[in-house]
Amino acid sequence: MTTPTLPESQPTHSAAWVTQTYISFAVSLSAFGLGIAYLPVDAWMRGFLAVAGLYSVTSAISMAKTLRDQHEARTIVARADEAKLEKLLVERDPYKVSSF
Repeated sequence: MTTPTLPESQPTHSAAWVTQTYISFAVSLSAFGLGIAYLPVDAWMRGFLAVAGLYSVTSAISMAKTLRDQHEARTIVARADEAKLEKLLVERDPYKVSSF
């Protein structure tokens, strides 16, 4: 009987990559806020742009999380199907002589 192969572990992000993404997010959000603050328009227009910008950021985060969750779900299903197939192949060895 062969032992099933273990699924490959998910690669992790380096600390430098994570730090870079946080800094990039903070800089872009700060630039967006400063841009709105210094626009030569009325306060209600600045408020509208600020709310629309925050809505865009939160919806982008939600979309990224949803895409990641869907990808992980497909990966888990594929691993489960592969494990079932391997188990079936091990149990149904065509070269094994069975007695009736």
